[in-house]
Amino acid sequence: MGLVSRGAAAAGLGAPSAVVRPGPPDVVPNPIPSPPLGGAGRGSSRVPGMVLKAFFPTCCASADSGLLVGRWVPEQSIAVVLAVVHFPFIPIQVKQLLAQVQQVSRVGVTVLGTWCHRQQEPEEDLGHFLEGLGAIFSHEPWLQLCREKGSKFWSCKATRRQVPAISGSPSEDQVMLIFYDQRKVLLSWLHPPAVLPDRQAGDATASAGGLAAVFGTVARSEVLFCSDQFDEGPVRLSHWQSEGVETSILVELAKRASGPVCLLLASLLSLVSAARICRLWKLWPLPFIGSKLSTFEQLRHRLEHLTLVFSTQKAQNPTQLMRKANILVSVLLDVALGLLLLSWLHSNNRIGKLADALIPVADHVAEELQHLLQWLMGAPAGLKMNRALDQVLGRFFLYHIHLWISYIHLMSPFIERILWHVGLSACLGLTVALSILSDIIALLTFHIYCFYVYGARLYCLKIYGLSSLWRLFRGKKWNVLRQRVDSCSYDLDQLFIGTLLFTILVFLLPTTALYYLVFTLLRLLVVTVQGLIHLLVDLINSLPLYSLGLRLCRPYRLASGVKFRVLEHEAGRPLRLLMQINPLPYSRVVHTYRLPSCGCHPKHSWGSLCRKLFFGELIYPWRQRGDKQD
Repeated sequence: MGLVSRGAAAAGLGAPSAVVRPGPPDVVPNPIPSPPLGGAGRGSSRVPGMVLKAFFPTCCASADSGLLVGRWVPEQSIAVVLAVVHFPFIPIQVKQLLAQVQQVSRVGVTVLGTWCHRQQEPEEDLGHFLEGLGAIFSHEPWLQLCREKGSKFWSCKATRRQVPAISGSPSEDQVMLIFYDQRKVLLSWLHPPAVLPDRQAGDATASAGGLAAVFGTVARSEVLFCSDQFDEGPVRLSHWQSEGVETSILVELAKRASGPVCLLLASLLSLVSAARICRLWKLWPLPFIGSKLSTFEQLRHRLEHLTLVFSTQKAQNPTQLMRKANILVSVLLDVALGLLLLSWLHSNNRIGKLADALIPVADHVAEELQHLLQWLMGAPAGLKMNRALDQVLGRFFLYHIHLWISYIHLMSPFIERILWHVGLSACLGLTVALSILSDIIALLTFHIYCFYVYGARLYCLKIYGLSSLWRLFRGKKWNVLRQRVDSCSYDLDQLFIGTLLFTILVFLLPTTALYYLVFTLLRLLVVTVQGLIHLLVDLINSLPLYSLGLRLCRPYRLASGVKFRVLEHEAGRPLRLLMQINPLPYSRVVHTYRLPSCGCHPKHSWGSLCRKLFFGELIYPWRQRGDKQD
């Protein structure tokens, strides 16, 4: 296997299997070598003279002379340099390596041109030798980069032979040299731009397409970066991992152990899922109770999260990978906060103190409700109420309070044990403990809910009765079949009975409305407390903590775009820019990676809420918008 001399390489006589080494110079040519004289290059339909954007990795700025390996994107006139192949090399082995990379990464990796680092070469020039490599690695256009000796200036030229100039010499394109951090671009994920006005949509789409091509090329060419300078392979490359592949013993051990651990946990979770769908849980009233308690909804939600995280199926795209990471961090933080709450509750006998204070608090609430009902049974705020209806409603509600106090004192011996088991459930996570707290509040305020339902039903009945009787006065009626108001003729008896009922309902309405107003305010107070608890649960469930931590510690991992800083802009020299990554804003990180919540409480608009309150419709904390109301 012989050496290819510089003269033979320049004439295109080098055999593909020959070892290419730089030889002694014959003449001192132009510092920037000329394009190759032979071979039809692979190119594009670009018009010569346009600006070619060459993306060059900053880690290769001090590399030895050799070949530029990368991808040519003809649609955007972009040349993405991925690595530098150093001497000596065998051309056929370089082509085999590029073919293997193309097969694995599905990226058209090829030799784009030559790279000459004159600060590390002897005084002689390598121009003729490097220009002869174009006969072996033909590409159109042929990119030639050179870093001048003892100077910070660079020489950059892109030539092509397919479209000759007027003088017969190869045509040249203007080159814009853009430096980029290969490691950051490889590890980052470029997000699509936000919605822009129509007049900027075209430019934004073209710019986003070029950036996506650059980021996608570097990301999919990761197989090219698996080799470093310590490998004994036939081809030596310079890239961001040339000094050695970045790794960690702990990370490698975690990767080795993640497979068996995920398989074991997935098997256990499958058993739990099988037990959850058992027919025993479908017996009445278990489905009804499970649909009303927040604890069951949260446990089901966490079971779905754990099943997704510990699934043995590999994530197909960065979105799925980020979702798994966010869920894992959310679960770990939830369990950690739950363990902290558990340790706090079991220290200094706080559960016993909480159980001892719960009965006096319940008695105090019941006494306040009794005082409130006695105030309503008199002349509240000087209002004249219907005494008969007022006394009936007041005694009815007082009897319910008496039943509630008896129930609380009956359960008092078991309250401490119940609270102990509730505190023990915090090991499943803070969200489970908060959901149990919400259900306990719902059970402890069940009498208030009963008062609210009684008052709302009575008030709603009178409102709809008054509206129906008001249509009777106007000679109208509600057509149930057509769902509209039609005209109707009433006789004298119907009008008399309607007037009598309308008068009775009008005079009884203030008493009913006052009771409904008071108990609705109490019910809204309870719903507000439960809503705050559910809001905290949803915040822990849906907040993308891993994405926010990634944005805080490594902002380049989540890229929304790039910005360019001018490094050199002088007449007669190529424009040199430095590409820097713009991180994704925090608000967009939350909006993009926010996890779905369990949805165990409704999201009423203010308009629908006011309408429900005015017409006496019940407000259920567990109902959804699409659920059928009672």
